[in-house]
Amino acid sequence: MFKRLLDVTKKRSFFLFGARNTGKSTYLKRTFKKENTLWCDLLDPDEEDRFSRKPNTLYEMVKAAPKTMTHVVIDEVQKVPKLLDVVHRLMGETDLLFVMTGSSARKLKRGGANLLAGRAFVYHMFPLTTFEIGDQFDLNFTLHWGTLPELFAFDDDKERDHFLHAYANTYLKEEIWEEHFIRNLNPFRKFLEVAAQCNGKIVNYSNIARDVGVEDKTVASFFSLLEDTLIGFFLEPFHNSFRKRLSERPKFYFFDLGVVRALSRRLSIPLIERTHAYGEAFEHFVILEIIRLASYFESDYRFSYLRTPSDVEVDLVVERPGKPILFIEIKSADEIERADLSAFIRLSKDFGECEALVLSRDPYRKKMDHVVALFWLDGIKLLFQQHLSL
Repeated sequence: MFKRLLDVTKKRSFFLFGARNTGKSTYLKRTFKKENTLWCDLLDPDEEDRFSRKPNTLYEMVKAAPKTMTHVVIDEVQKVPKLLDVVHRLMGETDLLFVMTGSSARKLKRGGANLLAGRAFVYHMFPLTTFEIGDQFDLNFTLHWGTLPELFAFDDDKERDHFLHAYANTYLKEEIWEEHFIRNLNPFRKFLEVAAQCNGKIVNYSNIARDVGVEDKTVASFFSLLEDTLIGFFLEPFHNSFRKRLSERPKFYFFDLGVVRALSRRLSIPLIERTHAYGEAFEHFVILEIIRLASYFESDYRFSYLRTPSDVEVDLVVERPGKPILFIEIKSADEIERADLSAFIRLSKDFGECEALVLSRDPYRKKMDHVVALFWLDGIKLLFQQHLSL
């Protein structure tokens, strides 16, 4: 069992969003005592059917609950959005607190569901971070298999392989097809593989549309679907002008390293150090770590990437309130030399007031002009030092 970094309130109602198998239900069962919690599991087909037909059943159950009850948990609330109207009513009539989990915000948004008018906090849960895995963490294992909690219960790679392929298929079946988000599954299935192969690259809708055999606008809607169902996120281009940010193309990252390898059919291919594929996986890993930690620690950071007209690129730009902009270059090399950073040094120097970090597997701290090169874990600790008790 892993101790999660997420720290939810017990004094307010809240939503907890996260992709399937990130550990939302397990976390809540450990956080809220069984004897004080009424649990509605909408992953149970009978429960979903009951509440879909008669949402007011929840009202009757809560009204009949003993006085010792303090919380009501509704697991996968997007399956029956009408329950949120009942929750809103109960909030005005009782002192109970409501916890609602979801692996998709899309159905809630599209259906005009009652999101409780700001009366509930919003949290997100992700696959495990380095700090949650602790002594069991292994970088090469993580780059290959990802960090969904259930992976750590398996004894061999064959079981992990089956799990990740089943996860991808389950996602297709349950999150996309059964929720009727799309009418034709086959183009989307092909899109998923192509999108996974383009993970971490600047999105080219036209190229992907040509490979999949659909229109550009269909590809754009597919990416939006992945974002709404928490399977990935856009990393927007950095520019001082918000309008110019919108005119340039984003990158797209999947939420887990193992899942993206399963979707791209690369799980059977070993990741070998000092290869391009290894470098891409390492960059993906570091970006995921930073974004997950920023969410858990409620850091009001904005993330983007920077690419100049001459194709010089900064992997991650972090805008931090009250602090200079932080440029982060991510390299999988185990030895960093000045020659590796000449373009990054020049670009960050020309930018003006900023901080510049290089995160790599090089165990030695180095400084080259104004750029500080750190072992990746040390750099992440530095970025979140006020939150990590290390």
